[in-house]
Amino acid sequence: MRREIDESGPRSGRFLTAESSVLPRGTVLIVDDEASVRLSLRSILEDIYRVLEAEDGHKALQVLGTETVDLVLLDQRMPGATGLDVLEQIKALDPTIVVVLATAVRDLKTVVEAMKRGAYDYITKPFDVDDVLLLVGRALEKRALERQVLCLRSELTPAATDRSNSFSGIIGRHSEMAKIYQRISHVAVAPTTVLITGESGTGKELIARAIHNLSPRSAQPFVAFNIAAYPETLIDAELFGYERGAFTGATIRKAGKFELAHGGTVFLDEIGSLRPDLQTKLLRVLQERQIERLGALHPTSVDIRIVAATNADLRKASKEGVFREDLYYRLNVVEIHVPPLRERRDDIPLLVEHFVGKFSRECNKTVRGVSKGARDLLSRYDWPGNIRELENVIQRAVVLADGPVLQLQDFPLEVAMPQAGARLTEETGLPLKEACEQFERQYVLRVLDQMRWNVSKAARVLGVHRNTIVTKLTAWGLHRPGSQADRAEVS
Repeated sequence: MRREIDESGPRSGRFLTAESSVLPRGTVLIVDDEASVRLSLRSILEDIYRVLEAEDGHKALQVLGTETVDLVLLDQRMPGATGLDVLEQIKALDPTIVVVLATAVRDLKTVVEAMKRGAYDYITKPFDVDDVLLLVGRALEKRALERQVLCLRSELTPAATDRSNSFSGIIGRHSEMAKIYQRISHVAVAPTTVLITGESGTGKELIARAIHNLSPRSAQPFVAFNIAAYPETLIDAELFGYERGAFTGATIRKAGKFELAHGGTVFLDEIGSLRPDLQTKLLRVLQERQIERLGALHPTSVDIRIVAATNADLRKASKEGVFREDLYYRLNVVEIHVPPLRERRDDIPLLVEHFVGKFSRECNKTVRGVSKGARDLLSRYDWPGNIRELENVIQRAVVLADGPVLQLQDFPLEVAMPQAGARLTEETGLPLKEACEQFERQYVLRVLDQMRWNVSKAARVLGVHRNTIVTKLTAWGLHRPGSQADRAEVS
């Protein structure tokens, strides 16, 4: 039975559930131009929380300037500035304040815009008493959790923070990564759907796991599913499951990923690869929280949070009719964009140190670092495959390393000598002389790479004197990796 707040006057606020009776205390600011609404909300909350009031956005900002407030219940429609405008000002004043938007009509565009501007959630009028208590309680739990995270961070030494990072193994201290950590903290404890965007290999799944691990669902399953890794004909059965006899070979009933993640989080990677008919089914999951197994007669309810990721431009795809526009807006309530590694080069040394230590332990090697020259070169390389490519390159180098320090010759030619130029193809269109010179340079460098830059061995393979190779390297402006200048330091 719904119990609603009558906006004509106050009602008893003593509808405490077992959950709300143990919630942390905090300060709630009610912002609404109608005195009856403020009085009704006060009667519900004041036995549990400290309650403040403001009749418009201007007064609310004045209160926030003098009081420590944990949660703002903000009306959308008020004289003067709208709730969305006031929300933006509140977040500019203190990004950690939790804001819940109150609306008279459930307008999806307004809700999406509020989430993008930093709102924790929304609630519609007339208010349900239990909904108010539950929402305020959860919002203040979020606030308490963020304070706890900040407290734990302050107790860590800088070195420990750099090496481990408390966000599920995510490594980086670039300013853009700091924004991502803050966004993760904000969305983790909310029930919001999240869309993670960025190039392949940037670590989108790690961010999804961090959101799950910091959320109230952390004790429940985290189920990851890469849509692009499965044949289109199998995706429906894998996600939604099937009943016995649904198709040839279906000898038992099988639960899909959504059912397996009940109570937890489903991470849908490469969401842009989802075929149109399954986009429609996913939209229903987001709207109704129900799934239908293949061959089932009735839908099944699921309690899941969906986090999706893509390296495609879904906005463009939706405009072109390739991706459902309504599904795009359902997924993109909160977006977290992960920058490519080339845009946060300061983090490359941290990642190199991490992967060297990781693979040295796994491979039982004694590699402890990289030379200065190699470190500088790794930081200059553009890493088109991002962190995944860097990880693979470091793993290969550690496995093949002869000594405790990785040198330039321990890395692939395309990384160690990017100036060697692109591979010669029939479309190059160079004059014969230049094409021959380019091929010669590429061939010599490949042989040197295979011979671990032993010039004498490479000369024997090429059938020339070693001085010929030295002369050519000098003419090309290249030096032998691992020379005296390159061996100077270990990071």
